Amino acid sequence: MTGAFYKKVNIFAATLLIFSSVQAQQKHAGKKTAATNQGRYKLWYNEPAKTWTEALPIGNGFIGGMVFGNVQNERIQLNESTIWGGGPNNTIDSNARPYIDKVRVLLAEKKYAEAQELANSKLGPKGNSGMPYQLAGNLYIKFAGTDSVSHYYRDLDIANATAVVKYTSNGVNYKREYFTAFGNNVLMARLTANKPGMISCKLKLQSPLKSSVSVNGKETLVLSGQGSDHEGQKGQIKYTVLTRVKNSRGTCVTDTSGITIANADTAVIYLSIATNFVNYHDISANSMNRAEGILNKAYQHNFNELLNKHVTFYRSYFDRVKLNLGIDSSANKPTDIRIKNFANNNDAQLAELYFQFGRYLLICSSQPGSQPANLQGIWNGETKGPWDSKYTININTEMNYWPSEVTQLPELSTPLFHMIKDLSVTGTPTAKIMYGTRGWMLHHNTDIWRITGIVDGAFWGLWPTSNAWLSQHLWEHYLYSGDKRFLKEYYPIMKGAAEYYIDALQKEPEHGWLLVSPSISPEHEYIDGKNQVSVTAGATMDNQLVYGLFTAVIRAAAELHVDKVFADSLADYRSQLPPMQIGKHGQLQEWLEDFDRTDDHHRHVSHLYGLFPGNQISPFTQPQLFAAVKNSLNYRGDVSTGWSMAWKINLWARLLDGNHAYKLIKDQIKPVTGTSGGTYPNLFDAHPPFQIDGNFGCTSGIAEMLLQSHDGAIYLLPALPDDWRNGSVSGLMARGGFKVDITWINHKVVKLIVHSSLGGNCRLRFNKQMMSKLLMAANGANKNRFYQIMDLKTPIVKPGTQSVTPSLAKTWVYDMPTAPGKTYIIK
Repeated sequence: MTGAFYKKVNIFAATLLIFSSVQAQQKHAGKKTAATNQGRYKLWYNEPAKTWTEALPIGNGFIGGMVFGNVQNERIQLNESTIWGGGPNNTIDSNARPYIDKVRVLLAEKKYAEAQELANSKLGPKGNSGMPYQLAGNLYIKFAGTDSVSHYYRDLDIANATAVVKYTSNGVNYKREYFTAFGNNVLMARLTANKPGMISCKLKLQSPLKSSVSVNGKETLVLSGQGSDHEGQKGQIKYTVLTRVKNSRGTCVTDTSGITIANADTAVIYLSIATNFVNYHDISANSMNRAEGILNKAYQHNFNELLNKHVTFYRSYFDRVKLNLGIDSSANKPTDIRIKNFANNNDAQLAELYFQFGRYLLICSSQPGSQPANLQGIWNGETKGPWDSKYTININTEMNYWPSEVTQLPELSTPLFHMIKDLSVTGTPTAKIMYGTRGWMLHHNTDIWRITGIVDGAFWGLWPTSNAWLSQHLWEHYLYSGDKRFLKEYYPIMKGAAEYYIDALQKEPEHGWLLVSPSISPEHEYIDGKNQVSVTAGATMDNQLVYGLFTAVIRAAAELHVDKVFADSLADYRSQLPPMQIGKHGQLQEWLEDFDRTDDHHRHVSHLYGLFPGNQISPFTQPQLFAAVKNSLNYRGDVSTGWSMAWKINLWARLLDGNHAYKLIKDQIKPVTGTSGGTYPNLFDAHPPFQIDGNFGCTSGIAEMLLQSHDGAIYLLPALPDDWRNGSVSGLMARGGFKVDITWINHKVVKLIVHSSLGGNCRLRFNKQMMSKLLMAANGANKNRFYQIMDLKTPIVKPGTQSVTPSLAKTWVYDMPTAPGKTYIIK
């Protein structure tokens, strides 16, 4: 019997008194910062964008725009999610299999340099290394009569997915409003002034790709373009950009030079983009017909009608989660200034803004029916963006979708799920031809054509474990949603990935372990110097990924009451995988042998996958591994590329160290200098250059600081930093279909609301003792089937390694039975 069953009236009354006092203080402060609160979710600036990373992103999953806000010559850079170089192809190497077998033999004989040399010479890209995601072009708006400008202001309102530019010139107040309409798939711009007849400008469409400009009818400006040839692949994407204007008074004339507007009161610009892309093997659509259909449908509605529909659609996603970390005078400054000052102030609301900005970017770059968010989401201003703006699946693609479940945006993973389904098709012949196996596989990179062969050479590209990581997203969606129809649809894909490993795993001669060979620990080498070596067998990340995949397929088969014999065989194979190992430095080994160095600051921390996003390393059931991960992370250091720091935020949150996680947030949200990561003025993450995964990873990390549900219970405020003393969050999701709202004061939970969509036991872990008739002391394993704890082998600890045991704060764990559709309030 715990103290949770006794009514401690004095403590509870004191808590209510503190809560009331803080509410009163916040209410009083709110009177002084009302204007600031109105702009709580705005990125704003007092000058135009000088560079692409100062421009503001708008998008609806299909089309994207970067708004620069220049006074005399406005630029809106345009994207459409299916404009890529090349055309349908795959990159299967029909000559690879005998060389893969030879590399396996060399690795088993520990002839590492020879294995790398053979892999480098014989296991490179076949034909190409993937096609680039490309821009559509630019919409330019050149204005007349803007000699002197004052009161300049531009913003991106992420609460409504709109952008605004305002300024005063020659006594006239001008305003431009932009959005990319959800539901109607057009980019909209409205140009207004506070005096009649003051809108005079010229619109032009331009693209650096192969393109031409024409006029359709009397009103519509047409840009016809084509994706680029690339690495021997002919550009086969054809696209059409259409622009038409509605003006109030004045004149509007369209010809091949552009659209000229003179002396109008208002001008509303409608812009559509469409391509001939149907799917990865079909490009038979008519881009002009598609673009016309979209534009004509939207043109029937006025700006406000489309705007209201757009905002309603967008907020149905955005408003699901609210975060309040407090607000102070720092929020009165332009966003670029806040970024510069963040390291040395208490602007916690900037972290809150960054959290919600990540959700904004996911809503705007990944919608059901669109392509998944790529390395730049949907925003790329180049004909060949950084790393081709493709899908890098050794971390970056997965990181893009880390926030989707926990921040209540599960529908936005649909494009990822559809891509996984495509890859299970294109990756089947790859598995058979290159590796001689059943099932499906791919390497570390793919594109819109769903290629599955080796990309960028063996040193980075000989990583065959992407299928296991992608399959984990399918299983996680089921853990959050309990959607049996979804699991039934995607179970064959998970099973196919498992079948690949049953056939591909190699027996290690010394211990008889089953290993992934050949492979790498992503983008890292274990022998440095003149002859670098990355190719290996049994890398820790691979072992964790395959262990997690086999476990997920075993549990999925049980949920669906299918394939018991297959599941039993997987359990046998799983038992033969290597255990994790703690090396001579007290670290979690990255490779099968103890090659780690304490001065290694590589950006990838792949071997820590088992802590996050995996769920294999727990402070409560695997304390030695937990401490070893902490040692590894300390050796790697904090400051790195942007996405790497974002991953580390999640890892430090899982290590239950909120102050260190917040230190990483401060390291990430800082101006970009040199080659280290940071944040551009428009809040885009910097690798550098821009990679959107850091934005998504940081959003996920902040959620992990506030709520975790991977380790047998829902842990409330597991990694709350000292600086976030008081606050609240609502709408975060936990596995098992639980939606959670938390209010805390002095770092302690004072109010908890749990909505249960699926019912079942709700096990809650607190950092303080709680008193509620709804709660009972937890005992034994959690009976909720969505909260099974991973059963791991005992780790191997190398002789001479110092004791590695973590120091953990005391926690209290309670159970609460729930019914489907019911809400429970604990104060």
